Amino acid sequence: MLDSLPTPSRDLEALAQEEKSFTFAHFTCEHAWVIGNILRNALRTADASAIIHISLASSITLFHSPSMPGMMPDNETWVSRKRATVLRWGHSTWYMQCKFDGDEDAFAGKYGLGSEERGKYAIHGGGYPIFVKGVEGVVGCIVVSGLRQEQDHMVVVKAVEEYRELRDGFKSPMRSMTVK
Repeated sequence: MLDSLPTPSRDLEALAQEEKSFTFAHFTCEHAWVIGNILRNALRTADASAIIHISLASSITLFHSPSMPGMMPDNETWVSRKRATVLRWGHSTWYMQCKFDGDEDAFAGKYGLGSEERGKYAIHGGGYPIFVKGVEGVVGCIVVSGLRQEQDHMVVVKAVEEYRELRDGFKSPMRSMTVK
């Protein structure tokens, strides 16, 4: 499965458009649960160990799980760094990777990050923004850490696409209820 993932675009305009195309009408723990399980099942099917993390910008964790055994403490650090990048710059970490062509020194220089601060951010694929219609900025993020950065990015993209396909045309019974 991982080897069949398409190579992600490196075009910043296309990446920004892709990110915005996944704007949700709303985003709750239910969305995170379904997306997190889509990711976990895909990674388990591929026999790939990775950490899956979905949280709100307010730091509330909605989903956090390894796909299977084999994780190291460094994966948690990568999750934190990718999440921080998405929330600060409002783009996927793959977008930031492409923007700076992987040059972490150029990235740190551009944003005036000192030696201590630059370690809080990562410009490696796998962190993805969550946008909600009518809400300014990023409301949360989806992070995968443990694969090659291109795979980390694309497995998230594919999971959100799968989620969107599942949701198209679905009307929750809760949304059809009227309160009297």
